[in-house]
Amino acid sequence: MADKARIKLIINPNADMGKAWRQASDLRPLIEGHGNADWAGTVYPTHAIELARQAAEDGYDIVIAIGGDGTAHEVINGLMQVPKEKRPKFGVVPMGSGNDFAHALGMPENREQALKHILNGKTKRIDIGTIEDEHGRLEYWDNSLSIGFGGAVTIYSHSMPILRGFLMYFVAVLQTIIKNYDVLKMKITTEEKSWEDELMMLAVCNGPREGGGFITAPSAKNDDGIFNYTAVKKISRLMMFRLVPEFMRGTHGKFKSIEMGILKKMEISSNRSLYLHVDGEVFAGFATDIRQLKIEMLPNALEVLVPQDA
Repeated sequence: MADKARIKLIINPNADMGKAWRQASDLRPLIEGHGNADWAGTVYPTHAIELARQAAEDGYDIVIAIGGDGTAHEVINGLMQVPKEKRPKFGVVPMGSGNDFAHALGMPENREQALKHILNGKTKRIDIGTIEDEHGRLEYWDNSLSIGFGGAVTIYSHSMPILRGFLMYFVAVLQTIIKNYDVLKMKITTEEKSWEDELMMLAVCNGPREGGGFITAPSAKNDDGIFNYTAVKKISRLMMFRLVPEFMRGTHGKFKSIEMGILKKMEISSNRSLYLHVDGEVFAGFATDIRQLKIEMLPNALEVLVPQDA
């Protein structure tokens, strides 16, 4: 990476159970050695969106998100608000609970190594998705979204301040199985077919992993121009427990209750309110009245910095 590149680092100080500021201090020597870099910290939800958009408008060459999947999600939403030709390159230093997007990019968990790869690695273009509800709310997303069961898991995980990482999501999965036996009747339309079904969960994925270690879409790649979806049909609670280790290994596709496929566009309508997460952030909670969604692929939309061997 050229030494003269202007870099903006956007850090979520609440990431990693509030340890991010202290842990980021280990990165200072690398950044100071590079020079021509500025820091910015988020102080409220969605602040990273504003900071990233402003960094792009100010002409920064590289914008780096330091935090978890939520921070990366917000920064990307800010970058996607500017024209493609003005969009800075994007990098992520994983410092959150799941770090699934960073994992999909091939970034190491070690923060110093991740930053070195960003400063000295290569660039590639990845696909980005959009999601829009019937009220006109639109967000960009980079890794995964999950309706029903997966959305409930995310909602419950946000109320577990003591746990972190994969354990936090694993406990939330068990809690969801016990508390939420919900079947959503959906009409689903893609560019190739339309059908109705009763589903426990519908996940649309740009990367293979979510929840810090659940391989929801083993074949998903963020640079192939398609999304992968995984639908879980109506099953018993006992079967839900049975599928947990299969999702951890990415071997759930062998079960008849699982449907998997690919798409570029999807429209969803439901007879009940939908609850869902987008990149690990709650897009619609239990009390939100959202019944229609549009999902669309934006191929090669963002240039990202990855390790040379990624």
